[in-house]
Amino acid sequence: MSAVPLVGARASRLQERTVSVLGATGSIGSSTVDLLRRNRAHYRVEAVTAGRNAAALAALAKEFGARFAAVADESAYGALKDALAGTGIAAGAGKAALVEAAQRPADWVMAAITGAASLEPTLAAAERGAVVALANKECLVCAGPLFMKRAAAAGATVLPVDSEHNAVFQSLGAGERGCVRRIILTASGGPFRSWSLDAIRKATVEQALKHPNWSMGAKITIDSASMMNKGLEIIEAHHLFEAPPDEIDVLVHPQSIVHGMVEFKDGSVVAQLGPPDMRVPIAHCLAWPTRIEGANRLRLDQLANLTFEEPDETRFPALRLAKAALRTGAGAPTVLNAANEVAVAAFLERRVGFTDIAALVEATLDAASARGILADPADVAAALALDRTARSLARELLPEIAAKAI
Repeated sequence: MSAVPLVGARASRLQERTVSVLGATGSIGSSTVDLLRRNRAHYRVEAVTAGRNAAALAALAKEFGARFAAVADESAYGALKDALAGTGIAAGAGKAALVEAAQRPADWVMAAITGAASLEPTLAAAERGAVVALANKECLVCAGPLFMKRAAAAGATVLPVDSEHNAVFQSLGAGERGCVRRIILTASGGPFRSWSLDAIRKATVEQALKHPNWSMGAKITIDSASMMNKGLEIIEAHHLFEAPPDEIDVLVHPQSIVHGMVEFKDGSVVAQLGPPDMRVPIAHCLAWPTRIEGANRLRLDQLANLTFEEPDETRFPALRLAKAALRTGAGAPTVLNAANEVAVAAFLERRVGFTDIAALVEATLDAASARGILADPADVAAALALDRTARSLARELLPEIAAKAI
């Protein structure tokens, strides 16, 4: 059984809830913090974490009276400890400290740490039966079956924060799971939606980072431009909703108003609409199964039109690669994600071109298959080991891909 809860009876009022925010200074974390400020009466903060920004993390910990704060970068520990001196707030650093933050007694945990580094702390929160608001795709892409199985065994509730999956989650409440014909994720199409393939090949970092609708971190913005983001979301949806790959479709929707849809067997299509603001799905998860005041409202009378189109997998091959990795199964999604992270980092460092991102991912998948290293990870250690191997392989192939682009 999926750890994603079925929509049932609604609570009449929100009880006070203790929360921890993993990745509190990032894009999702900052949106979460904004909502906590707007609804202070309902929440108490237990723990907050960040990558290396000790000053910003300490300020948040003091503002909300957190009991524990941790940075992933151990070199930032001294700065964090000094900033929290005399406050009574405990400080930590490194992987073990992130896991400790997740294990502390909070009812609700925002899992917004970027990349595969989120797997261990997010799983730690799930394994103690917490409500986990999952904003990180890599947990399910790298170790989906393992993560969902352990979450279900612990009685954890996994709530999807991604706007698309949150929309599907809300739409699924309109009917029984067995009556679903297909799940539809929408994609903005990114900044290159109408560009020719030749123009996309010449795209700069600055152009790729200019998302038309959303304000996000650099990594996810590049993934949106390549549509790898949508490919990862297909894999995520497969695990969240126990949906076969053939029941998950993608439609390009440039306005980013309809975030996801569910088509039922009777022909009904139920959709969730909202402004392109991550505070909307975060607010839904923060208060589930009730509701709180959000930030922005959708004004339907101010919308000119809503359009939809099929994605072009020739210009955006990352979508094709992700679908193939899901169908291959076992360790292929883990390799896909690891290679993509290496490729995106190389693009942001201007070491490869934009279309080289998908080229490196495909070359890494082919090489991993040829070397017979696509076995299904049996545990977290195996998933992280495969992730490291795939990254190493992608880095080996990087000079070859870069040379071909010249």
